[in-house]
Amino acid sequence: MRSSQELFSLTGRTALVTGGSRGLGLEIAEGLGQSGARVAITARRREWLDEAERTLRAQDIDCLALTGDVSDSGEVVRVVDEVERAFERIDILVNAAGRTWGAPAEEMPLERWREVMDANATGTFLMCQTVGRGMIGRRFGRIINVASLAGLSGQPPEVMDAVGYSASKGAIIALTRDLAVKWARHGITVNAIAPGWFPTRMSEKVIERAGQALTSLIPMGRVGRAGEIKGAAVFLASDAASYITGQVFAIDGGLLAQ
Repeated sequence: MRSSQELFSLTGRTALVTGGSRGLGLEIAEGLGQSGARVAITARRREWLDEAERTLRAQDIDCLALTGDVSDSGEVVRVVDEVERAFERIDILVNAAGRTWGAPAEEMPLERWREVMDANATGTFLMCQTVGRGMIGRRFGRIINVASLAGLSGQPPEVMDAVGYSASKGAIIALTRDLAVKWARHGITVNAIAPGWFPTRMSEKVIERAGQALTSLIPMGRVGRAGEIKGAAVFLASDAASYITGQVFAIDGGLLAQ
């Protein structure tokens, strides 16, 4: 029987993290690299990628940083091909890329709705599809989709008014569960992480505006902190979670438990 240390090790594995240039995506990339994985990160903007790559390499993490738009099928194929050329294969896929747009539902511009859905839901599907083909051929894979608390429950408009974001994250959760069933026979696990409130570029203004009204809703009485996401990602990517698939892990300080 393997030791716990061996079960959680990612040594020899290759991970691709979309949206890995900052925020929760970068934290997850860091956690996978610290556990031994080679890590490729992708994002749309080069300047943030360069800084993220320096951060990862400073920790002796073998890292490849590539620009790419996950909502563009051609870009997705290019990124996956480049990662596989550099690292031979992709064992772990983390879909953390995402966008949002705030507006009341009755006023949401259709073009913004489509932009958010394309980046979040369609982008996650395209990455799963493209990387999944190789995983099916190798009969092994770990896919982790970053959903959201907003995909599991409605949000008061006083706290969050971004219906396209919520809908896209709900779609990611449904996609996760369906792929988990379809691809289990190929040795691929598909799970989702659903973060609650963490200070990121997308959420920090909402957290600041809502203030005590938000934290008072959370049983732990605070928003999430740096470092409180990556452990779940490492677990789901490791052999310790080899019999877990189709699950949604809420990391929310107990908010959904009420």
